[in-house]
Amino acid sequence: MNKQPGTTRSGGDEAVPVNRREQILEAAVVVFAEHGYYRATTAQVAEKVGISQPYIFKLFKNKEELFVAALERAFERIIRTFSGLQAPAAQLLEEAITVYEQLMETHPNEIILQVQAIGIRDEAVRQSMQAGMLKVTRLMESKFTAAGFEHPEVEVSTFMANGMLCNIALTLGMPELKPKHL
Repeated sequence: MNKQPGTTRSGGDEAVPVNRREQILEAAVVVFAEHGYYRATTAQVAEKVGISQPYIFKLFKNKEELFVAALERAFERIIRTFSGLQAPAAQLLEEAITVYEQLMETHPNEIILQVQAIGIRDEAVRQSMQAGMLKVTRLMESKFTAAGFEHPEVEVSTFMANGMLCNIALTLGMPELKPKHL
């Protein structure tokens, strides 16, 4: 089966433009961040993109699948960001904090999505959140290990805990809660 450049296969037989899928995911992130998972609707996402609601269901079987795709996209951005992180050991932690703070400024709705996901008890959402957190944790532990940190597992635990506190501070609109660093 040949695919045209710029297309991907959906669950059906027709090719879907990649950028349309991306537009839907971008809109979903905004709608979920603004309204929360339970109050957001696929109709709101469709309206934001300027498409019909049934078009969304050609790509995503339900709201949960759309949310999970948006959540996975948010984690992919974090993984890409931290994968590109290169700094000497003495500056690695400081640089990791800086790039995460930049990510929070440029993509706050994706961070809010992750905070929301923590409280959603749907199994697919929980599994996606677990997988994303595990990938970030393993990536950062490998960075700290490669940099020669004596206890990389402690460093990554502290880093992840601080990241979660940053996420909560962002979501609550309380920057004064952000972790303090020396």
